[in-house]
Amino acid sequence: MDSLTQIVLGAAVGEAVLGKKVGNKAMLYGAIAGTIPDLDTFASVFTDTITAIEIHRGFTHSIVFSLLFAPIFGWLISKIEKKSIATWQNWSWLMFWGFFTHPLLDSHTTWGTQLFWPLEVRLAYKNIFVIDPLYTLPFLVFLVLAMRQERGTKKRRKLNNLGLLISSIYLLVITPALKLYTFDKFTEALEDQDIAYYKIETKPAALNAVLWSANVEVDDAYLIGNYSIFDTQPIAFVKHPKNHQLLGDWIEKRNVKRLIDISEGWYTVSEREGEIYFNDLRFGTLSPIARVDADFAFSYKLIEENGEIKAIETEKTRGDAKELLSQLGNRILGN
Repeated sequence: MDSLTQIVLGAAVGEAVLGKKVGNKAMLYGAIAGTIPDLDTFASVFTDTITAIEIHRGFTHSIVFSLLFAPIFGWLISKIEKKSIATWQNWSWLMFWGFFTHPLLDSHTTWGTQLFWPLEVRLAYKNIFVIDPLYTLPFLVFLVLAMRQERGTKKRRKLNNLGLLISSIYLLVITPALKLYTFDKFTEALEDQDIAYYKIETKPAALNAVLWSANVEVDDAYLIGNYSIFDTQPIAFVKHPKNHQLLGDWIEKRNVKRLIDISEGWYTVSEREGEIYFNDLRFGTLSPIARVDADFAFSYKLIEENGEIKAIETEKTRGDAKELLSQLGNRILGN
């Protein structure tokens, strides 16, 4: 999830664990704990694109990381907060839950987390987008209200718990229910349109859980369709040819195989101006409207240097964001 959401979650968890003893400092250190696992994003500064993708949401988002580093950070905080009544063990417990709840939340996104690292098992329930105001904003409001109350009061604890409860209901009840409902709508549409398919996966569109997207594998292509719970017209599926043959001999190259593993097999290949692009379908396109010409959210230009294949991520622009936002509201309201 986005940094603000993880800060809010970490702060609320910190308050629940240690707020009665240390007040707003529990929120502060909880917020810090909530952001630390995402420091793995800086891997892109020190390594190549493919390795950085593999590292992201790996070790720092694991139970192992939480267990190893919570005592270390707990000890550091105990040295900083020498006058606090909280012990080293108290701070360690706070940091553990701040670290651990971060990947638990991320496991509900499309990217998922490698919670059981070093095992190569990635949890990705795909029931919430990485930025979802309906999850974050109510949570933030209750956190701010709790922060303004006196330490240890029932009202402070109640407000913080309400934020945790409401956000958890949205994450664990409402969005999974919407995922099941929309999944049925997609499979019904495929059946009604006599489309034979191998597999299907669904995920929420950007910034909401009302509009959903489906990737559908057929013989020589992938179909992408969108469905809003307010739709009144049939779902339209747009065909994106696999074009895997465009990789040629590169498909045997180690780095291409790594990209295929990362995409879990959901990828197309395209050619533009003589350049080969690897498109990761898991995150769909940059348009909330199913279009043949829509750009993919994650696309990588492949180049060969000294016999090795390198991947260069296609940059997204402000124009892409503006176009997405300009179309999103109307599409959420139905087709």
